[in-house]
Amino acid sequence: MLRRVAILGSTGSIGRQALQVIAAHPDRFLVVSLAAGSNVELLAEQANALRPKVLSIADESRCGVLAQKLSYAPESICSGEEGLVKAATDAGADIVVAATDGMASLRAVFESISRGLHVALANKELLVGAGRTLCALARSTGARLLPVDSEHSALFQCLLGEHIEDVASVVLTASGGPFWTWSLEEMERATPELALRHPIWAMGQKNTIDSATLMNKGLEVIEASYLFHLLPSKIEVVVHRQSIVHGFVIFADGNVKAQLAAPDMRLPIGFALAYPQRLPAPFAQRETKAAIGMEGKSSTLSFEPVDGRRFPSLQLAYHALELGGTYPAVLSAANEEAGRAFLQGQIKFTEICSIVEGALAAHVATSDSLDEVKAADSFGRAFARRALGDAARR
Repeated sequence: MLRRVAILGSTGSIGRQALQVIAAHPDRFLVVSLAAGSNVELLAEQANALRPKVLSIADESRCGVLAQKLSYAPESICSGEEGLVKAATDAGADIVVAATDGMASLRAVFESISRGLHVALANKELLVGAGRTLCALARSTGARLLPVDSEHSALFQCLLGEHIEDVASVVLTASGGPFWTWSLEEMERATPELALRHPIWAMGQKNTIDSATLMNKGLEVIEASYLFHLLPSKIEVVVHRQSIVHGFVIFADGNVKAQLAAPDMRLPIGFALAYPQRLPAPFAQRETKAAIGMEGKSSTLSFEPVDGRRFPSLQLAYHALELGGTYPAVLSAANEEAGRAFLQGQIKFTEICSIVEGALAAHVATSDSLDEVKAADSFGRAFARRALGDAARR
């Protein structure tokens, strides 16, 4: 049977790669809905090729423009938060790929899980801000949250068939980003152009900046805690410059399981889409063999501790996780605003974490209901914007 797929964020990096995976396996998948932000041209191109039932665009004023560019008549063209909910739940999807930015698709993902739909989650902000609520809901409805991040996919695969009580710790690997060998003084002079030159991965701007600060790894620590029901003390991070080992699990008896693969996001995307089956991918087999030294060229795997002085974001994330409640949502929101400000040339690279730290210090904990998570997200963004305004006046 064809697995019916809804893709929220189809014009972004993960959404486009998910469509590549689906296109390579037309006998396995059927796209039933697509949702995008503002890229009407690409959404129309995707829709005309796939002819899904439901389309959603963020801005209602663009619905008419989208309709004019279509070569067929979908059942529905919708917009905004309600449009994301319809794209996720009204087209008969079996699995929803959540690949939007920020908190835009929080309600859509919540409603999907409420209906027992499986969700391939590629949105860090949703799981960081509302992970406790979403994971508890999934356990109650039988929905499956399938991680698309390469690191969480690795841990998920390593933990299959295991008992969580046998886990001593899990280890997330970080590439180190473009500034791993830079001094703190050099990072103060870093430009957006240099920060966006990731040495390994091809990602969107937001994730690439988070990789440069290592905040992406801090957010992943929070995600891992929620996804796998682990205490912060059982989650560790090492820098692995080759990006071949994506994660490993150390068990109580001293044995270790690791997941290795070529650094290609289509692999964890494909694993999530097809789970519990695996998709044949001859190209990936060759790439992985070459990466681990099986194609006539030797390969070295190295691991290094994180330098907390140069990369304070990781400890900020642990701190937010230990505080609990809505603190992770504040961390994520303030970080997104500060990262955007750096890209726009408003602050130095090294000021990103200072703004996040200030937001955490100013926040007062609340429950992590959906409404409170949204409020905390708004608080984090507002604090960051005020801080940016203060910096500009100085």
